[in-house]
Amino acid sequence: MRPAPAIFRTMNRHPAATAAFTGHRTYCGTASAALRCAVGTLYAEGFRTFLSGMAAGFDLAAAEAVLECRRTLPGLRLVAVVPFEGQQNRFSSRDRELFERIIAAADETVVLSAHYHKGVYMLRNDFLVAHAARIVAWFDGSPGGTHYTLRRAVQAGRRIDNLCPAGPLFPPPAPTLF
Repeated sequence: MRPAPAIFRTMNRHPAATAAFTGHRTYCGTASAALRCAVGTLYAEGFRTFLSGMAAGFDLAAAEAVLECRRTLPGLRLVAVVPFEGQQNRFSSRDRELFERIIAAADETVVLSAHYHKGVYMLRNDFLVAHAARIVAWFDGSPGGTHYTLRRAVQAGRRIDNLCPAGPLFPPPAPTLF
């Protein structure tokens, strides 16, 4: 994998045109059509760059959906945000192969740390929230990293689209005057 750039240039130029995905590792593929539909809807709204945190489960499924949609939606970009070098070594062989295929096809890869360390996943989650105007989630209400990320997104005033039918709805962010 390529090392993380000193400045994430894509976000500095088009922060309002970027969406990020967050979701549970236990996601089992039940929303693949909804994911493709969400990407298409966001594209129609002007979103062109999509960030995936590259965790097994929803993150990898979302990255796959972006790559599928990229065939028909010009200018669509996938940025793989990897929390640490070698993350895929902790995956099942199936997820590891999927991870490698997505990395090879991504438009950009950002690796946030050379090694695993306590808090590296929160660093990745904070990066996603800081660099996206919109969050697409698979959140069933359970505690964990997705809950953390969405709590941070609410605090940051990001709009959240939760694709999980059993999950909570998030109110739109309050408008700001400045």
